[in-house]
Amino acid sequence: MQLSLPDDSVPVKEMFERFFATESTTARVRAAEPVGFDRALWNELVALEAPFMRLSADAGGGEMSLFDACLMMEQAGRRLAPAPLAESLVALRVLGEVGGDVARAWIAKVRDEGAILTLALRNVADGKPQLVPGGAVANGILTFDGTELAIEIPAAADAPETLGGAALGNFTPGKGERLILSGNADTARIWAAGIEEWKLLTAAALVGLSREATEMAAAYACERTAFGTPIGANQGIAHPLAVDVIDADGASLLLWWTLRAIADGKADAGALVSTCFWWASRTATNSVAHAIHTFGGYGLSTEYDIQLYHRRAKAWALPLGDPAAELERGGRRLLLNEATSLPEPGAVEIDFEAPDADNTLAGEVRALFDSILDPNRADRGEQNFESHNWDVHRAMGKAGLLYPDWPAKWGGRDADVNSTRAANAIWMDVGYAGLARGVTGMAGALVQKVGTPELQEEVLPGFARGDFVSCLGFTEPSGGSDVFAAKTRAVRDGDEWVINGQKMFTSGAELSDYVLLLTRTDPDVAKHKGLTLFLVPLKVKGVEIHPVHTFMDERTNATFYEDVRIPDRYRLGDVNGGVKVMAAALSMEQGGSYYFHQLREMVDAVAEWARDEDRGGTLVIEHPGTLARLAKVHTHAAISEALSARALWTRLAGEPDLAYGPASKVFTTEAFIVDSADLLDLSSPGSLVRGKNGLGVVEIGYRHSTATSIYGGTSEVLRSMVAEKRLGLPRSRA
Repeated sequence: MQLSLPDDSVPVKEMFERFFATESTTARVRAAEPVGFDRALWNELVALEAPFMRLSADAGGGEMSLFDACLMMEQAGRRLAPAPLAESLVALRVLGEVGGDVARAWIAKVRDEGAILTLALRNVADGKPQLVPGGAVANGILTFDGTELAIEIPAAADAPETLGGAALGNFTPGKGERLILSGNADTARIWAAGIEEWKLLTAAALVGLSREATEMAAAYACERTAFGTPIGANQGIAHPLAVDVIDADGASLLLWWTLRAIADGKADAGALVSTCFWWASRTATNSVAHAIHTFGGYGLSTEYDIQLYHRRAKAWALPLGDPAAELERGGRRLLLNEATSLPEPGAVEIDFEAPDADNTLAGEVRALFDSILDPNRADRGEQNFESHNWDVHRAMGKAGLLYPDWPAKWGGRDADVNSTRAANAIWMDVGYAGLARGVTGMAGALVQKVGTPELQEEVLPGFARGDFVSCLGFTEPSGGSDVFAAKTRAVRDGDEWVINGQKMFTSGAELSDYVLLLTRTDPDVAKHKGLTLFLVPLKVKGVEIHPVHTFMDERTNATFYEDVRIPDRYRLGDVNGGVKVMAAALSMEQGGSYYFHQLREMVDAVAEWARDEDRGGTLVIEHPGTLARLAKVHTHAAISEALSARALWTRLAGEPDLAYGPASKVFTTEAFIVDSADLLDLSSPGSLVRGKNGLGVVEIGYRHSTATSIYGGTSEVLRSMVAEKRLGLPRSRA
């Protein structure tokens, strides 16, 4: 896994960030209206060789990777660059691939004369007029009629006034001089790949536009006050902006994910290109809408720049037609094996993949699972503590495979990050949830980090052997997800602490030997300052565990603590320093959302059902609505996995964490809830029947999803964290 911007790409991003910030100011964007073209900017781009950067080196270009070209386009999008850059990048790359005298002449014409070459996005065989981005100022338009590639020189410029400029021009094929480039058997492939490349470059520009609009709105929300308070402290303002920046980050990561899929020749790469374009378009639409709302009436004024972003969010995305059609197209490519041609991406150093499953440590884990895990056990795939299997847990512990990254002295293997991730991936692959393992691993990590030497000696070997497990005691009946409102008291008595109080939803307590317990140790200071975390043995006098059953067929617990006495060695971190320790614990819990696995399981189950279900004389899998809905869930799963990987990578690489764990959990759990309900509807009424296989996984997923936006921090709390840490908005929680 490698999610840092590659060293060779950093200068590309920084150069174009500076260039567009300097040369594509909002004053120049405004001056370029209503057409939406800045000739001086275009000349500067040509002088910088920007339009030639995807052109092959043999044809005199920079042969830039598609990854770096997308970085450039994101910066162009941030500054609303009024020039047909995406179109010229694609058109010139196509000329370089086709070759020939006409192609070489036009490459020279752009370089030497500043000519503008754009492309008609739709097939011109029918001769019907179409709006062409850059067509209002183009010297030549690259076209394809199903057989031949040609450059058509428009008879006259026709620049209608449009929503957001983009130099859109009316173009009627056949009215100007037509210069044929190629008509060989490879022409269709080259053209189709060019259109797919245009989608990715435009998606990158929309990502930049979305991020900039959201950041502009966040800055305004920090400055504008109402009733003596910045409006950004209002969750009604902060939370939509938090969702927008999560979605924009998701679009950026999905773009990287797609480029990686193309480079690796993944079967779903073509589908991802379409759904990535759809997602970037959708994100831009939502982001500018919320940004305008944040600015209020001022946002409608032409004096404010946010309206420039609002108009271009649509102007850039729609020349190809309805973006929702790309969602359906993605479904056809994904589920009906519709063929497409994809561009050559060049180097893509970003990597989301777990290490090779043939990794030695992963092989050990799989072999041990094969020898001890009963494939017929009914609850093997359940996402609850009741599916905990002590035989499996202890066998893994005996082999040092529960926590292979732990030091050998504590029962681990001193495994590196990649080997550990490969080994952990096997747990998901075999379908064994191991929830007790995950929570205990969190407790063990905290003990290693801030526990006393005596506590480390007492619990870590037992955790690693699989003899002990831990649960979490954070939530209280009166506090809900506001864990920092804890009322459970811990009062010092010499070298001991006396604990009284109650915790709710202490899942796994009936199995556990210890509980990570958040307590209030100073009631006279701000609520987040007077907390201390303990690892409390559950076998001591004064602890009671009462079962609470949920409609997800899951047992959780209410736990009661009456005059519970524990030595000070069970304290984790400083007295009244619990918030700092809790932050580390919650980061681990929030950044490890694996619900994308269940999203994919549900998609697979519904797709299999839809291939056999006939409605109205047509298989359900062939209905456009079915294809779009399944493609949407597939897209959400990819974004969810990418966001989760970013949260993990940030932690492992020691990079600044801008609430990436909370962002991952918000997106993933909200998608899980919405998508499981939609798939339940789509495959009804059969999806109502409980079962472990087939549509039963949709029913299970629907029930399971309902709680995921609650535990580990509610979506409301986590959105506030994203708003504050990612966007710099004022604190919106007491």
